[in-house]
Amino acid sequence: MTTDPLLLTGELAAANDRLLRTVAGLAAADVAAPSLLPGWTRAHVLTHLARNADGFVNLLTAARTGEPIPMYASIEARNADIEAGAGRGPADLLDDLRRSGQRFDAAVAAMPAGAWGATVQARRGPWPAALLVWGRLREVEVHHVDLAAGYLPADWPAAFAHRLLHEVTTGLTGDPEAPAMVLRVDGAGHDIVVGDPEGAPTVTGPAPELAAWLTGRGTGELLTVDPDGPLPTPPEWI
Repeated sequence: MTTDPLLLTGELAAANDRLLRTVAGLAAADVAAPSLLPGWTRAHVLTHLARNADGFVNLLTAARTGEPIPMYASIEARNADIEAGAGRGPADLLDDLRRSGQRFDAAVAAMPAGAWGATVQARRGPWPAALLVWGRLREVEVHHVDLAAGYLPADWPAAFAHRLLHEVTTGLTGDPEAPAMVLRVDGAGHDIVVGDPEGAPTVTGPAPELAAWLTGRGTGELLTVDPDGPLPTPPEWI
């Protein structure tokens, strides 16, 4: 379960291919339809994914050059770019998504080995450059689901689902809003403990379903709770 940037490039390429195939099948009415994200159409999600790739290019460039380049000029500029691009048709959205992905790939290829040890200023604060490829992979896989165009959490590759689950549960550690719970992944040899396990419910299911539930991309209907009762309510994910 690695986050090594060079080892993840193959996974990202495959994820991009899956996403582009989905988008290639969308018509004008499809991209104008609502996504799973409140207030956003599918075109909003696709524009966000393209501008997110460019934002990651900025961070890769900052890591490579040492210049303090932010991911976005400002949050207002980010939001304006998404709104401006959301009125486009499927061909333009697909082309933008493909080209921005290619720019990201070129920026990764240009990184000297030592630059991966840099820290960059991401939207939510300092972030290791070594995690930028993982961050982009996470954006592509999660927002592919958000398109509500047939790609489901169950379609996530096993390695990605386990990695996402690990990241989310690590982030819950120390979060005062996180309910205590024990997560039991089907087929895994150990439990994931969040908070005090004494008296906490055990939630069991496949890794993709657990990760989808914790990230707000699933209702958890395939998960089981012991003792019997409702699922805990996790805090809102990023």
